[in-house]
Amino acid sequence: MNNKKEITPQTIAKYFLSKEQLTPKRAQKLVYYAYAWFITLNNEDENNIKNKLFDESPEAWMHGPVFRSLYEEYESHGWKPIKKEKTIPKIIADNKDLKVFLERIWELFGKYDADALEYMSHQEDPWKKARIEEKSVKSKKNQISDSEIFRYYNALAERH
Repeated sequence: MNNKKEITPQTIAKYFLSKEQLTPKRAQKLVYYAYAWFITLNNEDENNIKNKLFDESPEAWMHGPVFRSLYEEYESHGWKPIKKEKTIPKIIADNKDLKVFLERIWELFGKYDADALEYMSHQEDPWKKARIEEKSVKSKKNQISDSEIFRYYNALAERH
């Protein structure tokens, strides 16, 4: 569905930023849910994760899942909103399937503010299991497992 070398957490964030201004925390969570649901919907089982939205894995930080490169990109904004993008990234505009997928993520999760998205992620096993024993604000070791993401969200999808 995509060319992973060109799609990054920043590419996905810019798609969501074409909708409206977002705080860095809200952008992180929207990108995380896109990443998680992409894995869930595009792989057959938890032991053979081949299809990912992009190659960077999320980390379990205090305020929820974080992509380190996206954090570094928008760190200077603190809690202030990132300005709205005028257009969506070309790689997304040129990929109808990806655009439809991201639009669905926006429909499902875009209505929530950063704190609600953080609360949601804190209730979910992938983040909770990666956070065990971690007290640091910026985790340096606790990646959220793609297999755990698939297992959790696949079970959630099967219930609905």
